[in-house]
Amino acid sequence: MKEQIQSADGKLGILIPGLGAVATTMIAGVIAVNKGLSQPIGSLTQMGSIRLGKRTENRYPLIREFVPLADLDQIAFGGWDIYTDNVFEAATHAKVLDAGLLHAIKPELEAIVPMKAVFDKSYVKNLDGKNVKKADTKYELAQAVMEDIQNFKEAHDCNRVVIVWCGSTEKYIEESAVHESIESFEEGLRNNDPAISPSMIYAYAALKLGVPFANGAPNLTCDIPAMIQLAKETETPIGGKDFKTGQTLMKTILAPGLSARALGIRGWFSTNILGNRDGLVLDDPDNFKTKEVSKLSVLDDILRPDINPALYGDLYHKVRINYYPPHGDNKESWDNIDIFGWLGYAMQIKINFLCRDSILAAPVVLDLALFMDLAKRANMTGIQEWLSFYFKSPQTAPGLRPEHDIFKQLIKLQNTLRHIMGEDLITHLGLDYYQDLVEAL
Repeated sequence: MKEQIQSADGKLGILIPGLGAVATTMIAGVIAVNKGLSQPIGSLTQMGSIRLGKRTENRYPLIREFVPLADLDQIAFGGWDIYTDNVFEAATHAKVLDAGLLHAIKPELEAIVPMKAVFDKSYVKNLDGKNVKKADTKYELAQAVMEDIQNFKEAHDCNRVVIVWCGSTEKYIEESAVHESIESFEEGLRNNDPAISPSMIYAYAALKLGVPFANGAPNLTCDIPAMIQLAKETETPIGGKDFKTGQTLMKTILAPGLSARALGIRGWFSTNILGNRDGLVLDDPDNFKTKEVSKLSVLDDILRPDINPALYGDLYHKVRINYYPPHGDNKESWDNIDIFGWLGYAMQIKINFLCRDSILAAPVVLDLALFMDLAKRANMTGIQEWLSFYFKSPQTAPGLRPEHDIFKQLIKLQNTLRHIMGEDLITHLGLDYYQDLVEAL
């Protein structure tokens, strides 16, 4: 398979619907790294290493030296937003990064101006921008997005393009008839079906052109049958959904540890306060429900109360998100976890995580873009479950339970990279180090 991977030479275009705090933080970070002003901390593709072969071989190359990824200095950034601010202005308003850093890369950021976005206020009631595409039908909007992608690729001399959704969380909707096939979806586009969201229009446009699409929000987007079918037809990678950053990141680290030790959990109460645009959007109950469903699914899939009823059968899990403007992008989360151990004796764990939402999300966006591009060049089409490591609600094949344990997700990601590069998979069994014992058995 290694020999079949197309070269990463040439320029990669990373297009982003939603040039808000997360996207501008990622873009500014890559430019700062390229200028030697900082380091890409938190990015597995840039800072992470991978073990190859036996432990005794001591082979631990950096991932970016092991697999053929696009170089950071060969990336062109662009995107769409409902506001007209260029990336410097948007990053300044987001107040994630220091003004000194932003001014050091101001010309590069000012050069990135958002294209007019596909927007439907019924899906995001608390936002209202003027930089919006106008068309008679959603099909025409999709065609306009395709033109944007092709024009960007030509204007920036890109060999390849990927799209990562960094837009706001859309209102909660469930799969319906219009989503069941490519034909029904395209008919829905022409008829302006209200069940077709802006994020679906971007996904459709990308997949029609064979452009990989990753969904960083909990929206119903590329996980509908129509998009899965389209991805297969155009041999395009898809993945999602919802970037795994703050509180859920902590859950996928801690819950596997409690489960591994067979410790019971009676309740897990989670609450958050944040004041960025994401917080404003989630202040609407319809949009919060989309996020809530994504957050609540994590513990059930890790703890499996159906097969561990004595430990987790009565677990009460509550999630709250509160909009609090003074905090801006600095999210604060509290978790109260009521656990029990030997003979049923009660204990508690309390976590107060003062994180920076966009600082945690930015390297996730970069890694997804680079890995989705790798998947495309390696002919890995359709759902990329090996990238579950980055998502709150990993997309899987229909009927297949997602894996939420972050440690198992990392093993899957690393073994996928070993597989495509022709290296032995690592099971961590390790019996061959104790050959005398093996022979005795």
